[in-house]
Amino acid sequence: MKISKIILYDEPAVPEIQIKELVNFLQKIFPVKVETRETILKFASKDIAYNIAQCKIFNLRKDFEIHTPTNEEVSFEELNFRDTTKTENIIMYDGFQLQKILSNLISEKEHIDEIFHVFFTNKLTCTYDYNDYRYHGRSLIGSNPSIISTTGIIEAPAKPKEYYYDLMTNYTQGVNVDKIKQKYKGAYLEYNDSKLSKIIEGYLLQAIFYYETGEPFCKNLECRLFNAHWQKDLLYSQLKVRNLCDRHQGVLKNIISN
Repeated sequence: MKISKIILYDEPAVPEIQIKELVNFLQKIFPVKVETRETILKFASKDIAYNIAQCKIFNLRKDFEIHTPTNEEVSFEELNFRDTTKTENIIMYDGFQLQKILSNLISEKEHIDEIFHVFFTNKLTCTYDYNDYRYHGRSLIGSNPSIISTTGIIEAPAKPKEYYYDLMTNYTQGVNVDKIKQKYKGAYLEYNDSKLSKIIEGYLLQAIFYYETGEPFCKNLECRLFNAHWQKDLLYSQLKVRNLCDRHQGVLKNIISN
């Protein structure tokens, strides 16, 4: 196994991340040391806040363009470093740019292939897709360090088609959105959802498989590496199946034995 140590950086703004349970989960599968740390951003400078504010996306149809942030935007990022009780507004950030910033914050002695870094964040990470020439929300930004976005897990996989249909057809009638959400409650992940930590287990596996093999996802719905584009598939593969498919069980054995 290329990895000898995994470091998980907590996101205190999302208490549903049960980080100790995630450590236990990883240690049951992989023969490596797993360590947890506070988010690096808690100790970051105003310059880092400026760099992160530069990552914001304003045009979904254009590839990344560096944004020149205002003083208010920089102050907003600084506040989020330290005020962990603050709820993050849904702002889109370029995932690869954010990844570069976090990578530069890792100390030189720990910036090696054998140490695998995973950052949890409540920021919505996105990547530009040249297939349809637009940005898409992402739950996982792979490589080392990897980023797992809790907002991405909630927002990127689509809710049921009927949910969107009800929103559109009832919009002009003044129907309360909360009533529609209540109608489909349980069919998708919500903010402050207790199921989130179990879902994150699957994304941790995807991050590690990608780093070890270059292939993070599986096309089989009966596998925790399934790349879910719908919330119903995400809930099924991560909460009902909760296992790797036979092929990826074999890949896991090869990873551990090498």
